[in-house]
Amino acid sequence: MKQEGKTATGAPATLWDRTRQLASQEILETALRLFTEQGYDETTIAQIAREAGVSQRTLFRYFGTKEDLLGGDQGRFGRVLADTIGEQPAEAGVWEALRAGVAAVLALHDSREQALERFRLLHNTASLRAGWLEKRLRFQEELLPLVEARMGAAVGSADPRARAVIATAFACLDAASMAWVDNDGKGDIMDLYDECLAAVRG
Repeated sequence: MKQEGKTATGAPATLWDRTRQLASQEILETALRLFTEQGYDETTIAQIAREAGVSQRTLFRYFGTKEDLLGGDQGRFGRVLADTIGEQPAEAGVWEALRAGVAAVLALHDSREQALERFRLLHNTASLRAGWLEKRLRFQEELLPLVEARMGAAVGSADPRARAVIATAFACLDAASMAWVDNDGKGDIMDLYDECLAAVRG
């Protein structure tokens, strides 16, 4: 379970910060429960707000879209991914750096059970799957300069190797999360990621 004792700037969380965090968590848990019980497409924003005890206006102050209620702040995921990769030591290989980024993003989930339900909904809901593919392409473009630099390629070059490496890492994450869902959350998703990567690279 991740700790929420500090704000994004590293300062201790105020009472107002903690109140917002608790309200946000309550809305997320309510949305995930309803999505799981009756389906993502069948659940309305109005129903989530009503069951969470907030107005729709308040809900949208915390979450910009219905999709954000499942996946959390996708922009934050992208920032954590890029920041983690960028922070890896210069001597770390590109695959090692990407693995660290994947692990950091997975650690953003509040619990193993929540991660399992989110991945299950993602892989079994066509509209969510399409949205994830679109975001994945955007994340890949944002990571391109970092991976090009780590591979010694000129940033912005037409060298396809960096794109291939990033796409492979995301494909392995997809395969690992699908296998994890199929196994009902048994095992460690990062172990599955490593197995997928070894199969591709081997």
